[in-house]
Amino acid sequence: MTDSYAAPRYAPIAVSNERTVVAQYVPEPSDDDQGYESEAALEAHFIKLLQEQAYEYLPIHSSDGLVANLRAQLEALNQVTFSDDEWARFFAESIAGSRDGIVEKTRRIQREHIQLLHRDDGTDKNILLLDKDQIHNNRLQVINQYATDSGARSNRYDVTILVNGLPMVQVELKRRGVAIREAFNQINRYQRDSFWADSGLYEYVQLFVISNGTFTKYYSNTTRATHVDQAAGSSRSRSQVSNTFEFTSWWADATNKAITDLVGFTRTFFSSHTLLAILTRYCVFDSDNKLLVMRPYQIAATERILNRIETSTNARQVGTVRAGGYIWHTTGSGKTLTSFKTAQLAIDMPTIDKVLFVVDRKDLDYQTMVEYERFQKGAVNSNASTRELKRQLDNPTAKIIITTIQKLSRYIGKNPDSRVYDGHTVIIFDECHRSQFGAMHEAITKTFRNYHIFGFTGTPIFAQNSSSAGSPAMRSTEQIFGDRLHLYTVVNAIDDRNVLPFHVDYVDTIKVKAGIVDEQVAGINSEAALLNPKRINGVVDYVLSHFDQKTKRQQSYSLKERRVRGFNSLFATASIEAAKRYYAAFKARRAELPATSEPLKIALLYSFAPNEAQPDGLLGEEDFETGSLDQSSRDFLDDAIADYNAMFATSYDTSPQQFGDYYKDVTRRLKNRELDMAIVVNMLLTGFDAKTLNTLWVDKNLRQHGLIQAFSRTNRILNSVKAFGNVVCFRDLQDETDEALRLFGDEDAGGVVLLMPFGHYYAQYQEITHDLLTQFPNGEPIIGEDAKKEFIRQFGALLRTINILSVFDEFEGQELLTQREMADYQSRYLTLRDEFVSHLDAEKESIDDDVVFEIELVRQVEVNVDYILMLAQQYLEVKDGPRDKEINEIRAKINRDASASPTLRNKLDLINAFVDSLNVDSHVGQEWREFVEGHRDAELEEIIAEERLRPEPTRRFMHDAFIDGAITTTGTAVTRVLPPASRFSKTNNHEQLKDRVLAKLQAFFDRYAGLLKDVRDWD
Repeated sequence: MTDSYAAPRYAPIAVSNERTVVAQYVPEPSDDDQGYESEAALEAHFIKLLQEQAYEYLPIHSSDGLVANLRAQLEALNQVTFSDDEWARFFAESIAGSRDGIVEKTRRIQREHIQLLHRDDGTDKNILLLDKDQIHNNRLQVINQYATDSGARSNRYDVTILVNGLPMVQVELKRRGVAIREAFNQINRYQRDSFWADSGLYEYVQLFVISNGTFTKYYSNTTRATHVDQAAGSSRSRSQVSNTFEFTSWWADATNKAITDLVGFTRTFFSSHTLLAILTRYCVFDSDNKLLVMRPYQIAATERILNRIETSTNARQVGTVRAGGYIWHTTGSGKTLTSFKTAQLAIDMPTIDKVLFVVDRKDLDYQTMVEYERFQKGAVNSNASTRELKRQLDNPTAKIIITTIQKLSRYIGKNPDSRVYDGHTVIIFDECHRSQFGAMHEAITKTFRNYHIFGFTGTPIFAQNSSSAGSPAMRSTEQIFGDRLHLYTVVNAIDDRNVLPFHVDYVDTIKVKAGIVDEQVAGINSEAALLNPKRINGVVDYVLSHFDQKTKRQQSYSLKERRVRGFNSLFATASIEAAKRYYAAFKARRAELPATSEPLKIALLYSFAPNEAQPDGLLGEEDFETGSLDQSSRDFLDDAIADYNAMFATSYDTSPQQFGDYYKDVTRRLKNRELDMAIVVNMLLTGFDAKTLNTLWVDKNLRQHGLIQAFSRTNRILNSVKAFGNVVCFRDLQDETDEALRLFGDEDAGGVVLLMPFGHYYAQYQEITHDLLTQFPNGEPIIGEDAKKEFIRQFGALLRTINILSVFDEFEGQELLTQREMADYQSRYLTLRDEFVSHLDAEKESIDDDVVFEIELVRQVEVNVDYILMLAQQYLEVKDGPRDKEINEIRAKINRDASASPTLRNKLDLINAFVDSLNVDSHVGQEWREFVEGHRDAELEEIIAEERLRPEPTRRFMHDAFIDGAITTTGTAVTRVLPPASRFSKTNNHEQLKDRVLAKLQAFFDRYAGLLKDVRDWD
């Protein structure tokens, strides 16, 4: 690439407080040539567009130039001149940081952007890396084709945006017609190979942009870093989710119209105000060391609220409905992050004294606090009592306060003359479709004098779904909160892949006489019929027989540092009595299971609800006052909690404090995939987010708000295995579902929000299977790189389609490939993956940038050690008999199925050696443990001898790795296993030794991980 970008600098005519998200983007007519555009031409056009927006182009292609420019930019920003010694110290201590990685450098940008310079004369001076107060003081520059030879292999990056000389946005381009996923894969390779090289400045990149000219997306650095860590099996990855291409985002205007073309994206996202605002205001570096970059609809909503605060204050409308408004963002779209950032920015406004975040239930109070604490430790105040709330409201330093509407109402009643009512207050209501319409809301608006009230909801109240009770002037969301400030519906969210669509099953559980329609049944004391023991048992039998299928319980994926099986579920019942009966029925089935089986882990969760059946689709509100339960219900709940205590070695009960702790423990275990199911009445059906939850079993009447809220517990994105949310209805809710989608989506919402019928996916399955069998018959070699890539593409499509079909009851028995054919194809698929990885290991030209392996989908159907041992037991039973054909078939099946498993194929020699060692007197399970332990210990001793490692620390290091589920690559633990080595020796460099030893130990770990059900102490 030549340095042909020395165009004159464009200076902005004026700088204003324009919106970060453009109100409505209308593409400008283009006079560009519509013919073929190479990647180089696309890059040149992109840089020209940036120059037109006042970016300075620099012909920097190496580390020395990058560091020299950084020095000059920081001197200009801070109006200081570094001496050479000062710069060397500051660069080494406050920028480069030899032990700093992506996390540390991201923290420096997001939270520690003011660094201390120790001057030669003994004084200190604050140095800004980024000016977050006056964002247009920051200087934007662009470089391209930066090259490095210092990493694991040479790389050359496309386009880099520098902010004050630091690389903060990396843009990877592919020519038109090439999938942008290739650019995502390429960035992953850069991180693995070389972003840490040279001076490590590329680890300051906060955002990535990928484009093929036609489609353009963006995402944060930790999305990329976590994905790379997970792919490498690194213990640095502690993410709950699988950060993959699915977590990239579209940029859009305020009407939610995606701006996908690179030209439009550049003119909006890369406008200086927008980019600097995103970097300085609309990123959150959370307590898990993840950088969350807000999506355009979240930013638009935040800015609409801030603008309303400013304009209504200037117009003297404070204390009226015109000073507020509501945000309609669908459930699951990240309203909590939006409200947190809104509160954080509102409290920075010079006239605002306090921000109150008001929820309507104690459980939401806790959940909101947990989320806010994740975004920033200590940023907000929560309270367990009205007395504690009073202390916070009276404390001028307590700026952001989370409370329930009930506690706030009690505070108002007890403190009619509080000075807080005169302060300039922003009050944000979460889930504003609920109890805020009553007297408590009215009390708040009459008592506070200088307020702005804003509501967040995924399911607003309109005229057509409002209650007929109460004041006619206080029935709709708009009447209570004012104008709708921003809209993002469930249709928008699913279109953007920010949440998943739903698969809804309707299962008949009660037969009615001919001529009686469902509506009539509902009027004939239907609840009594629905609680009939025969029906309850029938529903329980259905759940148990379909649980593994719906939640994929027999399949596995990575969650945090653990390998877990399947997803979990909620069972929504119509009443406390129904919840009790279902729990008793599931418990009875559990008692009937053989001792060797693995029963479902089920929790029961309910509390007193004065109105279990609510009108207008609202879910009844359950408080935490278990003392209000009738004695029978409380005793039953105590017994169920005792079962829970026995299961998890806890000690909860129904006393007020203990029940609250029990609730928190249940929600935590659901999120950590330690529970299979929670049986509830209304608790957890609104406001509760667990990404591992994929199925809702429904035996209650739901409609409108309640239906959307309950369904939405299942559709949070987690990984490629979780392709949709499962809803199984034991009542006919089809009309109610259609009505709710029309109300909170649009007339065509059903075609977007719900999966297509079984026949649609089965037709795809038939076509893909036919093409695979025709083009790549088993037993015939796949010759040529293009053919291999096509096979990978087709088999990946087959895996994705089967993943969807597997939850349809109709798919059972309709498979077109036998188990043997599927295993053979899968084995070839994994062999090609090994081949592509070997290209990288041999430092050849990478050919994996445009290849996507669906390993998560392979792993979810892989065989495990128990299955192989079962085959080994079958082999042993026929080994000494005359059945040679059967013996050969079992051996072939062991080899075939192990080869088709991504985690067992590197253990195939161990498996075969073990099978060969069996004799008629063998006890397979016991001998397998002894065999694995013997070989494991011997192989580790070989590594210790070869590398002259310290024996005891090495054994302890690997023992801890098997306990933790991953090798630790950072910290002092790995250093303790290494032999003494000179850091300055050219022949045995310390870092090279460390890398070589870690590679051997990682291969050893991969070989033996998962072969035993538990890890015994090696001492």
